[in-house]
Amino acid sequence: MIGLALRSLRYRASAFAASFLAMWLGAIILMTFASMLDTAAGPGVDEVSKQALSLMATIVGGWGMLIVVFAVTSTLTLSVRQRGREMALLKSIGATPGQVGSMIVVEAGLVALVAAALAIPFAAVGGALLLSVLKDTGQVATGIGYGFGSIAIQMGLGITFVAAVAAALLTARRVTRMRARDALADASMETSGMGRVRLIAAWVFLGAGLSCGVVTATVFNGKGIDAMAVGGQAAILSSIGLALFAPVLLRSVTAVLAAPLRGAGAAGYLTVINVRRRTQQMAGALVPIILFTGIATGTLYMQGIENSAMPSAGTSTTAADAKAIETLNFVVVGMIALFAAIMLINTLIAATTYRRQEFGQQRLIGSTPGQVLRMVGFEGAALAITGVLFGSLAAVVAIVPYSLARTGTVFPEMGLALYLGIAGTALALTMAASLTTARRTLTTPAVEAASA
Repeated sequence: MIGLALRSLRYRASAFAASFLAMWLGAIILMTFASMLDTAAGPGVDEVSKQALSLMATIVGGWGMLIVVFAVTSTLTLSVRQRGREMALLKSIGATPGQVGSMIVVEAGLVALVAAALAIPFAAVGGALLLSVLKDTGQVATGIGYGFGSIAIQMGLGITFVAAVAAALLTARRVTRMRARDALADASMETSGMGRVRLIAAWVFLGAGLSCGVVTATVFNGKGIDAMAVGGQAAILSSIGLALFAPVLLRSVTAVLAAPLRGAGAAGYLTVINVRRRTQQMAGALVPIILFTGIATGTLYMQGIENSAMPSAGTSTTAADAKAIETLNFVVVGMIALFAAIMLINTLIAATTYRRQEFGQQRLIGSTPGQVLRMVGFEGAALAITGVLFGSLAAVVAIVPYSLARTGTVFPEMGLALYLGIAGTALALTMAASLTTARRTLTTPAVEAASA
C-alpha cells in the first residue's frame, strides 16, 4: 500500500492541499517558538533574557502546539471523510482493512514531512521577527543574537509528523472497521454522531477549562495579574472542548434555525437538509470559528480588565512582568487569530470545492445558480452563528472569573465594540470563503460537474 499511497499523492495532490496547509502552518508556528530555546541556549545570554525566551517558547509555544495538533487532526479527518467512497471501493475490490489503514497513515506521514521541511525557512524568519518584538519591549537584551537550530527543527519535524500519524490512525480506525457496503452508504449519508474518544476528550477539555475558571475566581482572587495565567488556560481549554462538540452543536443550532430557514424558500430548505446530511464535514469549518472567537475574545478582554485594574497589594509583580504578560497575550491572540483565520478559509474552500458534483446535480434538477449561492450563504451564516455563540461561551468561562478576581464585578466595563469586531471578523471570513469558492465552482457546466 506504500506504492498506492505514493501514487495517490502524485495524482490527487489537490485532495491533500487542506491537510498540507494545516501541517505547514502548524510547523511554522512550532519552529518559530521553539527557536527561542535555540536562542536562549546561545552564548552570552543573560539570565533575565534566558527566562523571557524560555517563557515565550514554553507557554505560548506549548499552547500553540496543542492548538496546531488539534487543527491538523480536524483537517486530516475531514480529508479522509471526503474520500470515503474511494476507501469503500478499495475494500470492495479486495483491499484489507490493514492495507487501507496503512495507506492513510503513509500518506499523512509523507505530507507531514514535506510540509515541515518546507516550513523551515518561513519559521526562521518568524523566529527572528518574534525575537525583535521581545527586544523592542525590553524583555530581551538588544545584543543577543538569534539562533535557529536543532531544537526548532527537531520539534517542528517531530511534532508535526507524530500529530499527522496519530490523526491518521484515529481516522483510519473508523474507516477500516466498516464493511465495504456500509462504507459506501456512510460516504453518501453522514450523521452527527461522535466517537467515544472524541466525546471523552471533549468533556475532559471542557471540564479542565471550567476548573481553571473556578480556580481563577477563588484561589487567585486578590492575587493580581498572576490570575491571568490560569484565566488564559480557561479560555483555551474551554474553546477546544466546545470545538470537539462541533457536530452536535451545529446540528442543535440548525434545529433552532430550521423554521426561519424553511421560510426563506428553497435555498433555506436545502440548507437544513444539507447540514443534517453533512454535519461532520461542516463541523470541520466550525472548529476554527470557535477557537478564534473564544481565545481572541477571552484573552483581549482579560488584558483590558488588567489594564484598567488597580495594582494589587502583596504581589511581587513588577511593571516589567506586566509588560511581559501583555506581550504574551498579544502574541497568543495574533498567533491564534492568524492560524484560525487561515484554517477557516482553508477548510471552507476544501469542503465547498468537494461539493462540485452536488451543486451540478442540484442545477440539473432545477436549482438556479442563485439558489445554490443562497443555500451556501445560509450554511455559512449557520456556521458563523454557531461558532460565535459557543466561542463566546468559552470566552465567558475566562472573562467572568478574571473580572471577579481583579475588579470584584461579574462583567468588565469595556463595552461591546471589541466583541462585535471579533464576531464580525468571524462572520466575514466565513461568508467570503464559502461564497467565493461556491461562485467559482458554479462556473463549471452543470452536466460536467454532476458527472465528476
